[in-house]
Amino acid sequence: MSVHRHPYALRNLLATKGFERTTTAEICRAAGMSAGNLFPYFPNKRAIFLAVFESEGDDKAERFAQALAADDPWGALLEIVDLLAAPATNPLTPPLVMEAMVQAYRDPELETLLSRDSADEHATIAGLLTRAAAAGQIDPELDPDSAASWVLALISSLCTSAATAPAFDPAGHLPTLRLILRRFLRAE
Repeated sequence: MSVHRHPYALRNLLATKGFERTTTAEICRAAGMSAGNLFPYFPNKRAIFLAVFESEGDDKAERFAQALAADDPWGALLEIVDLLAAPATNPLTPPLVMEAMVQAYRDPELETLLSRDSADEHATIAGLLTRAAAAGQIDPELDPDSAASWVLALISSLCTSAATAPAFDPAGHLPTLRLILRRFLRAE
């Protein structure tokens, strides 16, 4: 059973009201289901909140595997940066991510899920950086793990800025992000 029968409505509800202020009745309405139909699959609202984040992992894992197998590691790296930065351009995602960060502070299972996602992202970027350095596409003196941390920090700042500064336009800043990465990573 997927909570994504009406994904926009459910994500919008959780992004605008937050986890704590969202009632189970509101979740059922957003999912287009009665409590009797929804709760045999999800024992509580926390399980639904977790499912919203877990459901996005399969496609991302497949894209990571494709990137790591690509012939052009630099091009694959830029594609992964675009993949990871794209959610910041959806108005619902940044507040939902911020809500997840708050909840993860109190919820070890959510913290584990988010940490696993972060570790997968880091490993993919570090792997691509290692391959790009070996191919002479980036500065070989950069430590792949440290550089991957900085790449992810830049991507995360798009989401944080979008969630906290209403006038911030993440899509408008994507070209600047790419330029910063080119200048930071390329051997001069």
